[in-house]
Amino acid sequence: MAANTGGKADEDLARSAAAGDRAAFAVLVERHYDRVFRIAWRMTGNRAEAEDLAQDICTALPAKLAAWRAEARFTTWLYRVTVNAALDRHRRDAALARAAEGWGEAERARHAAMTEARAARDWLTQAMHALGPDLRATVALILGEGLSQAEAAKALGLSEGTVAWRMSEVKKRLREIAAEEDLA
Repeated sequence: MAANTGGKADEDLARSAAAGDRAAFAVLVERHYDRVFRIAWRMTGNRAEAEDLAQDICTALPAKLAAWRAEARFTTWLYRVTVNAALDRHRRDAALARAAEGWGEAERARHAAMTEARAARDWLTQAMHALGPDLRATVALILGEGLSQAEAAKALGLSEGTVAWRMSEVKKRLREIAAEEDLA
């Protein structure tokens, strides 16, 4: 560990910090935190978001320093790291917003489908009350309970042909009710 690193150039501190010198890293953060924060604030337009971003950058900096090649001044490299982190955060937030919006659209579609199904069910319930009790009983067993025509015929004590006729009559009457509503 370096005893007094305060007077070293940024590039020397960065090399030392990359090699594991915590004191050198602390000096770099102390020197440049405000700069990182200012850039983050300018890019995000939000103080709290800029603080989070600056903290994230400082936390990731030790690993990033290992990739620093000293091809540019340390501050130039740090600008790039900060700008890239802000752009990455913006892209991630935009993707999350699009995903949330997509979920919102899916939820609206789900609610619309539920509303439509509820309206159809309500219409069918009202239309069923317009049918006579024999037809309602047949529909209740076949559509409501899922019985086959043969099973419904046994339950009602009727022939299968009568049950088939009743279902045909139900369809005919429901079409008539719907047509009357469309004309009204």
